[in-house]
Amino acid sequence: MANAGNEVAFKKETVGKLLARSFKEDKTKVSSDAVMLVAEMLKVFVEEATRRAVKQADGEDCDTVDVEHFEKILPQLLLDF
Repeated sequence: MANAGNEVAFKKETVGKLLARSFKEDKTKVSSDAVMLVAEMLKVFVEEATRRAVKQADGEDCDTVDVEHFEKILPQLLLDF
């Protein structure tokens, strides 16, 4: 995951390799458009998880977002995606 300022970005090569690992046949290929779409979905997912975890931490009067805040927001986040 690259970080250009505060923006989340995933390397297309990394996303492509992750997708390829899930295929049962080595002959299966992924188009560059599909890789770009999955990278964008990952970006949106991570940004939303971060927003929700920050909101959870704020609601608990915490100055720092901790793993427990992510754990609390994760079930609903997964249902929403």
